[in-house]
Amino acid sequence: QVQPVESGGGSVQAGESLRLSCTVPGYSFSTYCMGWFRQAPGKEREEVARIYKDGTTSHADTVKGRFYISTDNAKRNLYLQMNSLKPEDTAMYYCAAKYCPRDFRWNTEAPDYWGHGTQVTVSS
Repeated sequence: QVQPVESGGGSVQAGESLRLSCTVPGYSFSTYCMGWFRQAPGKEREEVARIYKDGTTSHADTVKGRFYISTDNAKRNLYLQMNSLKPEDTAMYYCAAKYCPRDFRWNTEAPDYWGHGTQVTVSS
């Protein structure tokens, strides 16, 4: 069972930083592309950042320059470093995994597996 597990959420003041972590017990990310998504109350879920198997990354324009997605060398932990947090970053943050076999490039397909989420609350 591929079940991402997030941690690291919390309540902070605007301008502060948080680092979210995600692991998938029993699995490495060697055959998965990974992403972070978020959903604020009353809004649709949106992609925050993703990382491909080759290590290349992409970030949503709303977080570019403030948030950074990464994995550890063993590809067993996924991170989202969030700096200069704003109240509009308040949301439930989800880790997601997309099976990425050889020669597959993750485009607009929905992830295959989702974590249960970790809450991030930023107050002004």
